[in-house]
Amino acid sequence: MNSMTGFGRSVAQTDRYNILVEISGVNRKQTEIAVNVPRSYAEWDAPVRSIVQGAVSRGRVGVSVSVERLAEADGSLQLDENKLASLAGLLNRAADLAGQPMPLQASDLLRLEIIASTAEAALSPEEAWPVVEEALKAALKDFTAMRAAEGANLKADVLGKLDTLEQFRLSIADHAPSVPVRLREAMLKRLAEADLSVSADDERIIREVALFADKCDISEEITRLSSHFDQFRTLCGSSAPAGRPLDFLCQEIFREFNTIGSKANDSTLAHLVVAAKTELEKIREQVQNIE
Repeated sequence: MNSMTGFGRSVAQTDRYNILVEISGVNRKQTEIAVNVPRSYAEWDAPVRSIVQGAVSRGRVGVSVSVERLAEADGSLQLDENKLASLAGLLNRAADLAGQPMPLQASDLLRLEIIASTAEAALSPEEAWPVVEEALKAALKDFTAMRAAEGANLKADVLGKLDTLEQFRLSIADHAPSVPVRLREAMLKRLAEADLSVSADDERIIREVALFADKCDISEEITRLSSHFDQFRTLCGSSAPAGRPLDFLCQEIFREFNTIGSKANDSTLAHLVVAAKTELEKIREQVQNIE
């Protein structure tokens, strides 16, 4: 079981640059991956997204890749011959059109980055990608480890709360059979107070109690709750992402408790149902964090 929240960070280096990758995750019902890379390295977007998609199945994941030049990189100069040849051709054409020479100064070459230090030379996306991939996978490993650790805490928490729900279910099951009995006693008491002599074996009393017992029977709901709880535990022990099915199960469990509450017609059962639904809401809040 993994949480959808986590963070991972890694730095890798070329001879002239630091490649920094940071990955963060937050809750989302669906999978959403946002990749932020420098504009000149936009072609990294697709492979970065593909690698991250292979590691997550739910949640919003933000991936940031930044490229930083090393201050201590070699400061020797280099000449961009292709750019210089292109510029010279344009200046010659402009001089012919203007009818006057257009000299080229060294400062122009520096300003136009035709002459630049090797530390300032552009890092090509192709050259840098293996380093980016290395940093991305390292950051993703930390990110996944943090999500797994948080997931283990979530698992312990929701299973503990599920045990509490199981105690409520057992208390409801123990108390439910006494509800028709108390109804019969209440009916006989009210008849006696009205000076109406009616035996407990009277057919009318038996029929009313039987109808009431059938109407407020919650044995099916109790059985389904037990089945839902077993399935919940199975999902928590599975290696597959469990967030969505657990969320669905919480809805089904709520429906069963709600039905018990509407059928109960008993204050003790009503109090137990309210307490159980309160505990279930705590589980549902935690399930929203599970991948």
